[in-house]
Amino acid sequence: MQAMYLVGIGSLLALFFALVNFRRVKKEPEGSESMMRISRAVRKGANAYLIRQYKGVAVFFAVLFVILLVMAAAGYLTFFTPFAFLTGGIFSGLSGFIGMRTATMANCRTAQGARDSLNKGLKVAFSAGSVMGFTVVGLGLLDLTVWFFILSFAFRDLAEAERIAQITANMLTFGMGASSMALFARVGGGIFTKAADVGADLVGKVEAGIPEDDPRNPAVIADNVGDNVGDVAGMGADLYESYVGSIVSSSALAVAAGLGMNGVAVPMLLAAAGVLCSLIGTFFIKTKEGASQKNLLTALRRGTLVSSLLIVVAGFLVVRFLLPGNTGVYAAILSGLLAGVLIGGTTEYYTSDTYKPTRELSAAAKTGAATVIINGLSLGMLSTVAPVVIVSVSVLVSYFAAGGAGNFNSGLYGIGVSAVGMLSTLGITLATDAYGPVADNAGGIAEMTGLPEEVRERTDALDSLGNTTAATGKGFAIGSAALTALALIASYLDKVRTIDPAAKLDLSITNPTVLIGLFIGGSLPFLFASLTMKAVGTAAQSIVIEVRRQFKEIKGLLEGKAEPDYEKCVDMCARSAQRLMLAPALIAVIIPIAVGLILGPQGVAGLLAGNTVTGFVLAVMMSNSGGAWDNAKKYIEAGHNGGKGSEEHKAAVVGDTVGDPFKDTSGPSINILIKLTSMVSIVFAGLITAVHLL
Repeated sequence: MQAMYLVGIGSLLALFFALVNFRRVKKEPEGSESMMRISRAVRKGANAYLIRQYKGVAVFFAVLFVILLVMAAAGYLTFFTPFAFLTGGIFSGLSGFIGMRTATMANCRTAQGARDSLNKGLKVAFSAGSVMGFTVVGLGLLDLTVWFFILSFAFRDLAEAERIAQITANMLTFGMGASSMALFARVGGGIFTKAADVGADLVGKVEAGIPEDDPRNPAVIADNVGDNVGDVAGMGADLYESYVGSIVSSSALAVAAGLGMNGVAVPMLLAAAGVLCSLIGTFFIKTKEGASQKNLLTALRRGTLVSSLLIVVAGFLVVRFLLPGNTGVYAAILSGLLAGVLIGGTTEYYTSDTYKPTRELSAAAKTGAATVIINGLSLGMLSTVAPVVIVSVSVLVSYFAAGGAGNFNSGLYGIGVSAVGMLSTLGITLATDAYGPVADNAGGIAEMTGLPEEVRERTDALDSLGNTTAATGKGFAIGSAALTALALIASYLDKVRTIDPAAKLDLSITNPTVLIGLFIGGSLPFLFASLTMKAVGTAAQSIVIEVRRQFKEIKGLLEGKAEPDYEKCVDMCARSAQRLMLAPALIAVIIPIAVGLILGPQGVAGLLAGNTVTGFVLAVMMSNSGGAWDNAKKYIEAGHNGGKGSEEHKAAVVGDTVGDPFKDTSGPSINILIKLTSMVSIVFAGLITAVHLL
């Protein structure tokens, strides 16, 4: 119990550091009036979209809240579950909203900082990203701490073992609220940002031949708005959900492993220690004027490496204090931490133009767009091998190191703790990711306001670094989702056995219900990806038509003598995203319940397994293909293989356009899909166990 006070302190420390960074960014000068005007337009569009999205999501939460209340009244859940569901969603949405507000405030300040020096621009953008990173971990730990003490009080009359079991079982369910909010934020934001981006690129770059972020392009403000609602608010909600999900699933598995309150506290205290380690790491991020892309990457790596080394020491102390003599749990933590670093490294290798794969992809543009697309798909498929091997080795090491050979539940606890180890330094890891959209927006402001060439060179360098950190962050998010999903599947099976101790689960693949579940689960990520890709295509078509119309009908627009109607494109993207995100979001909730009511708990187990395996691989492939296409285009724009305006550049733009929904909509949304289906299955386990056809 005493350890939970330290977790509460960790949450307050994270939120305090986020507040300090927010104020630090706010004090920076905003630049010229034209820079502030564009920043205000982006901020206004992003705020309007999120308010509209949250109103729509509120209806979904209200309906599901009532359903959960009815289930609680029927005895399938406790009455804490509906309220835990709400707080999970509210905290997830709030973390994304705070991050987005900071990012839209920081874009012009980063551009102004780049006028002074490259290091100044990097500092401002990273400080803004730190607000996102530390808000996520701070709110996540605060939600966990508050619910822990509420549930401890509510079940105070129970014996210790039973009380701990009730606490962890109820805490596990608020992950469904976080997952639901994350999916809506990721899918809706992804549709918005990529519809605007594709429309701006196809008409502006390819047809009109004007530069990226040119103020004459009517979709350019919508594109900058999309960077914030998709890659900041969406990513924040996504990793909040992974962070909380890994902690609560590990805590629940500690009960099954017989590790008591100390086992429950290990993942929570490890996450709290990660706050301090991440905070220290942020002070090591700085660079010099004229730094190359490699130098900038080294600067960010330095901070994350320091944090990782510190958590290695902190993890040892946490295990030594709470589970003395259980060094296997410490080994599981290390395996997860190392897996996160390695997955980030392999993602960087396949997507950064510093390395061979992306440079070869840019060279393929010499023979046209078709070969760019073919080679990009090949690169993405190849890039799945290393993450699968890394996660597989991490699972094996975690399982057996934690004692899986002698105690199955101890092995599962090891897998859960390894996911927490991977996410323990999320504060700084997410900061490097959220930095990217801020730098991207700063580059757009520099271009649109005609800042001096040396300033645009600095913002371009920061933007290119942001593309790499964003791709690395997506790889990290997907890898953590895979480990978290495995822990959640184990938690689901444990909950089914708790509900019905007499249940004999036959999970062999020769069991028809399991096999059918595997097939359905295996196809679910493809259905989801199809719907989200189609949504981007549909929304982008309307933007393309609108941009063409404005170029044709607004006299003097292409000559720079007239202003485009930016708000029209922002409004079209917002309306399309709201309408088109419903179908893919709802299937993640409806399908596991439907499969459970027909095939029963065993069918759901098959569904979760199939969904996790294919979802993990498909998400890695789509994210890495998209990231490589984007950086191959930027490599050409930097003066290689033909340079800007060449036929090679046009071919690379087509590849990047295909890759946009890959890397920013479908790919990153799939990792939420595999966790949300697990969370839904856990919450509805009581109903599915009691009511099913087979």
